[in-house]
Amino acid sequence: QVPLVESGGGSVQAGGSLRLSCVASGYTAMRYCMAWFRQAPGKAREGVAGINWSGYTTYADSVKGRFTISKDNAKNTLYLQMNSLKPEDTALYYCVAASGYYDSCPLLREGVYNTWGQGTQVTVSS
Repeated sequence: QVPLVESGGGSVQAGGSLRLSCVASGYTAMRYCMAWFRQAPGKAREGVAGINWSGYTTYADSVKGRFTISKDNAKNTLYLQMNSLKPEDTALYYCVAASGYYDSCPLLREGVYNTWGQGTQVTVSS
């Protein structure tokens, strides 16, 4: 059983929107930090947004004001609403989960996230 399964990726023109979903099947990850990371071809992987056990959210500067992370604990689902998409948002987006409690999900320390989904591709054309 795959713990984290992403969906919702696709191709969109610049300025458009997409919503990513991540279902945590049979998993208690929703109690801890969950986040979205992304990796573009030839670039390092980077944290995009995180949400902790209490719902406190953190964002990378590059997506603040455009992306919104949220979760539905009853559905074991994490979301990433992406608006005003730019070509530089093109990447493989991963849903990740940590196994500890953090006041603010650390987006610069990917090592704390010990469970990763398979990724969903987002492509933004100009």
